[in-house]
Amino acid sequence: MRHTSGDLLEFPQVTQLIGRFVETPYGRAALEALAPVSDRAWLEDQRRILSEALEYLRLWEHPLSNVRRPALKLRLAGIPDCRQILAKLRIEGAFLDGKQLLEIATFAQRVSETKRALSLPPELFPFLSRCGSRLMDLAPLSETIQSAILPDGSVSDGASSRLAEIRREIERTRRRIQESLESFLARHRSDGVLQEQFVTIRNDRFVIPVVAGRHHMVHGVIHAASGTGHTLFVEPFETIELNNELVRLREEEAREVERVLAELTNRVREVAGSIAEAVDLIGELDLLLAKARFAQAFDATVPRFAPADSPRLVISEARHPLLQDVLQRRGQKPVPISLELDQSRRVLLISGPNAGGKTVTLKTVGLLSLMAQAGLPVTASSAELPVFDQVLADIGDNQSIQESLSTFTAHIRRIRE
Repeated sequence: MRHTSGDLLEFPQVTQLIGRFVETPYGRAALEALAPVSDRAWLEDQRRILSEALEYLRLWEHPLSNVRRPALKLRLAGIPDCRQILAKLRIEGAFLDGKQLLEIATFAQRVSETKRALSLPPELFPFLSRCGSRLMDLAPLSETIQSAILPDGSVSDGASSRLAEIRREIERTRRRIQESLESFLARHRSDGVLQEQFVTIRNDRFVIPVVAGRHHMVHGVIHAASGTGHTLFVEPFETIELNNELVRLREEEAREVERVLAELTNRVREVAGSIAEAVDLIGELDLLLAKARFAQAFDATVPRFAPADSPRLVISEARHPLLQDVLQRRGQKPVPISLELDQSRRVLLISGPNAGGKTVTLKTVGLLSLMAQAGLPVTASSAELPVFDQVLADIGDNQSIQESLSTFTAHIRRIRE
């Protein structure tokens, strides 16, 4: 649409209202991009799709004897946001860490569940079943990642035979070092050299705590001192080679872990296009279901659009959605309005006392027109609207102090625009 009075008619507040029913960050992004349009073909598509989504929700609430429900209900809540991960994949040479891979695995698993949930009769749910066919089955990718990455994000021993072998060597070397140092502790238990009877680690090497001033009685390398300076942490010469071997093995382990992560990242990168398509599709589905749930919660209807050569504006029992929201929380209901305009009645003049509902009526008609042209359900029992190029409004005082305009002049200027 070329121009609307969306802010004045509180269209952004209505999108916030629908945001209560959005379940994913993808759906929220789609909602934020929502705006009224004048493309009649797109609007008619949205009408059909929204009607289909409402029928889908009704199917789960009131099963039909002649329609078999799918094995899974479409649930989108909790799908992780992997958009930043997709951006990282576009950087040449970058690889994902374990936790990022797990997020992709969870996303892939949820996409596969969504695909199964959308195994619907195409004659009843053409759009939803088409969405299911567009989604790639990413279950194999999820299984591959989960078999290699542990829940804490670390790479499992089973990720590669070489990694498992290296980790067995590390464990054997650690035991040999431990045994050597325990033997060292036993030999020096009563000569006053040791500060404590335990083995610890400093600078990634196994050491023992020695009393400062008596370290000359121990042949080894000093790696650190305590905060008080009373204790020195010494690596005995007899374990230096074993510690060196342990350091080498750990470096080899790190290289193998990096290789596994890079390999898994490449697996993800191969299907990045399908993941990106799933992101967009889940956002579209989430917003669609949010609209349908809003329609159920607010007793809204899918609007019809009058023919271009015979424009009509007919609304029955319409309510302002924001007013309805406030009153519903108080256990009350708004007073609905009904009106009709057509080519022979192009202007409606409303008069009455203060607080009589004149402004609410005007705002309701304008707001429902914008909602309909954004592909949203409208809060009325029925509605038929033209496809407007513009929806313009001037409501209340809109004085511009900066330009020193009087209230009346501000109104006239807006009406002229």
